[in-house]
Amino acid sequence: MKPIEKHEIFAHLSSFLKAKGIEMKDGSYSQGIQKACEILTDTVNLSQKGLERAKGTIDKNLDRVRQVIHEKTAPKPPVNPSTRPKPATAAKPASPKASAKKSPARKKGPHRKSGH
Repeated sequence: MKPIEKHEIFAHLSSFLKAKGIEMKDGSYSQGIQKACEILTDTVNLSQKGLERAKGTIDKNLDRVRQVIHEKTAPKPPVNPSTRPKPATAAKPASPKASAKKSPARKKGPHRKSGH
């Protein structure tokens, strides 16, 4: 939005009132209205600048939020077989004694011979 000129609001108000049959003549009354219109002009212009600055900041932060959401929810890229980690081999025993363990002894019982 283009900034409003200092005299614009007062000129439009004067034209509006003149169309309604009220003419403002120079004097303290019209000078007070003119001052109020200038304050209103400054307020509108400053508010517009603030809104534009806030919009820029909001847009920048919204882009950052979108980027984070995209990074968290984007599908994972396919794994390249040449870069895939090799599967772990069977676990090696921690010490040589661990592999030298014998299987538990079998109970010896009566042997049966099959004889005819």
